[in-house]
Amino acid sequence: MSSVTGSVPASIGETHDRTRWFALPVILVGTFMTILDFFIVNVAIPSAQAELSASDAQIQFVVAGYGVAYASGLITGGRLGDLYGRRRVFAIGLTAFTVASALCGLAVSAEMLVVSRALQGMAAALMFPQVLSIINVTYTGDDRPRAFAGYGAALGLATVGGQVIGGLLIASDVLGLGWRACFLVNLPIGLVTLLLLPRLVPESRSESARGLDLVGVAIVFPAVLLLLVPLVEGRQEGWPAWTFVSLAASVVVFALFTWQQVRLSRAGGTPLVEPSLFRSRSFVTGLTTVLAVYGGMASFMLVIALYVQDGLRYSPLRAGMVFLPMGVAFFATSMNAAKFIRRLGRRTLTVGAILIVAGEVCLALITRDAGAGVNLPLYEVLMAVAGAGIGMVGAPLLSQVLLGVEPEYAGSASGVLSTVQQMAGALGVAIIGIIFFGTLNGASVSPAAYGRAFAASLVYLIALAALASVVTIPNRWWTGRFRAR
Repeated sequence: MSSVTGSVPASIGETHDRTRWFALPVILVGTFMTILDFFIVNVAIPSAQAELSASDAQIQFVVAGYGVAYASGLITGGRLGDLYGRRRVFAIGLTAFTVASALCGLAVSAEMLVVSRALQGMAAALMFPQVLSIINVTYTGDDRPRAFAGYGAALGLATVGGQVIGGLLIASDVLGLGWRACFLVNLPIGLVTLLLLPRLVPESRSESARGLDLVGVAIVFPAVLLLLVPLVEGRQEGWPAWTFVSLAASVVVFALFTWQQVRLSRAGGTPLVEPSLFRSRSFVTGLTTVLAVYGGMASFMLVIALYVQDGLRYSPLRAGMVFLPMGVAFFATSMNAAKFIRRLGRRTLTVGAILIVAGEVCLALITRDAGAGVNLPLYEVLMAVAGAGIGMVGAPLLSQVLLGVEPEYAGSASGVLSTVQQMAGALGVAIIGIIFFGTLNGASVSPAAYGRAFAASLVYLIALAALASVVTIPNRWWTGRFRAR
């Protein structure tokens, strides 16, 4: 395939180049694998802890180490794609992710599993932002919403499907691997994708990027760590003083990073994050909406899992199947996002957010006093309503955030967007943990107690969805209609 630069190239933009549609499922594998490994590990944890004699702290790092390493490297990963080629960096990240997955599946100790998960996270940080960048420079016109719809579907299916796939793998005990299959399943997928990548995915890079801003990397990496580590570990540790010191320090370091990036840009250098991105009102407003939507999405998945597994005492497989109707609804609306956009325009986001609110309000009402006698079919229908809303919001939202971004800044913008997504998830999970376990607060471990905790958590999630519905109401912030450049 031909190599292309940051400007939208004719070799890619020409509609006769039908092979570009074969590229989409190849790069979406990176999205699916990255997000799947966030959630599938929750199913593998109990068996892995027992077999490896892991402590609770080690198990926390198995989960948190991946997320923190991943989020900390996204901005740098996006910029590396601009510099050295997005397909090349994607391939390096996918190779490293596949090797790290093998190490996770072959772990002989808790320490090896913790380190391998951190390596997985760093590899994912190289791979994930390239997907958004490649889509943004490869697909134009009416093709772009369709491509982003596929991206949104992959994202949501991995989120919702993590519990289902993990439960199926463990229940079927493939080749007697048990929990290890949750990691080793990445090997054949990764190898096949690596074989297809150079044949189907075009190379692209930024014309304006002249070098990696190492000073920016040295500042932003600890800034993200200072923010995420206390958010991820704070609740389990009982919010000791260091968590608040770390959060305060992150504000200072992020301010330093902002100053350094602006100063470098004014001097004619190539900053890690292009400051001009934030002059776009739609970009900034879109990031705010991403915070609300993805903060609520991650939290929603967590409290549902806690409720059905710990509260209702469902097996991993049965708990995973509870997510299935939600996943089907999400997939259906995501794949038809382009049709919704053509019919509803920018109101698509508002309608989707309202569906989320409606589904979550009804879930709170039926769950609060249901105890063990929850009406599961009704529960799954309401989850499907919320899932349909998330699907309507997710793909169009990401497309709109990147709509006005110049192709040469695609990597920088994708890194920022991906980082905001992950920060939103970490912040949402931290807040929902305080609400959920604060409501539980030593209460008898009964379905009724978990139901009340779940209903209390939904109040916060409803507020986030309501915020998204208000922010996305068509107004002067959203310039023009939903259309590709």
